[in-house]
Amino acid sequence: MSSIFDCGDESQLLAGMRHARQAISRGELIVIPTDTVYGVAADAFSPTAVQRLLDAKGRGRNQPPPVLIGSRNTLAALVESVPEPVERLVEAFWPGGLTIVLPAQPSLVWDLGETRGTVAVRMPEGRVVLELLAETGPLAVSSANLTGKEAAVSALDAERMLGDSVAVYLADGMSRDGIASTIIDATSLVTRGAEPATGGVRILRDGAISRAQLEEVIGDLLEPALDPSEEDGDS
Repeated sequence: MSSIFDCGDESQLLAGMRHARQAISRGELIVIPTDTVYGVAADAFSPTAVQRLLDAKGRGRNQPPPVLIGSRNTLAALVESVPEPVERLVEAFWPGGLTIVLPAQPSLVWDLGETRGTVAVRMPEGRVVLELLAETGPLAVSSANLTGKEAAVSALDAERMLGDSVAVYLADGMSRDGIASTIIDATSLVTRGAEPATGGVRILRDGAISRAQLEEVIGDLLEPALDPSEEDGDS
C-alpha cells in the first residue's frame, strides 16, 4: 500500500522524507516533486530498482532514465569529463531545468538501460528534492507518468497513473510550470585520446531552458535545430 505525505506540513515532511529514504534503500520507487514536473525515482546504483522504474512506466531499456544529483560537484564523479562549455552551462542553469548528456564514468557499476556509455544528468531546484538527494545520493528519475501520458504536475496525478508500483509519494503542491527539462547532448565536446573535440551541443528535447538562453552561454557551439521528426528524449 502506497503512502502519500504532504511536504507542506512540517511533520508530514519529516515522516515522508524518512519513509522515502527507507524505500530507496529497499530498492523501491518513490515519487518526488521537482522544479519541472513530478518524477518517479529509484536508486541509480540498483539495477533491480531501475528496472522496476522502467516497468512501472511501461517503457523499455532503450529509454534509460536520467540521473538527478544534489550538487554540482557530483557531476564530475558520474561522467568521464566535464568540458569547459558544460561548466559554463552548469554555472548558468543548475540547479534548474537543464539535463546534460555526457559519456558516463567507465568505473561506475550501474545499469540504467541501453545508454551507449552515456548518462543524462540534472541538478534540480527545490528544497524537498535537494534535501532528499543529499541523503540518498544520485537517483534515477523519470517523469511520474505512464509512457505516452501527460507528465504528472501533482502527486495525485502521479498516483492515479502509477498506483501501488510506487511505495512513497511526496506531495508539494502543483509543479511550478509543468514544463519538463531541456535535454542537451554534449558528448561530442569530450576529447577522445589525442583527437581534439570538434563537435557542438545538440538539443534533444526543448523544455524549460530555451534555445536563446543556451546560445547566450555557449554561442555557436549550439548546433542548429533538428527536424522535429528526429528529436529524442524522455516522455
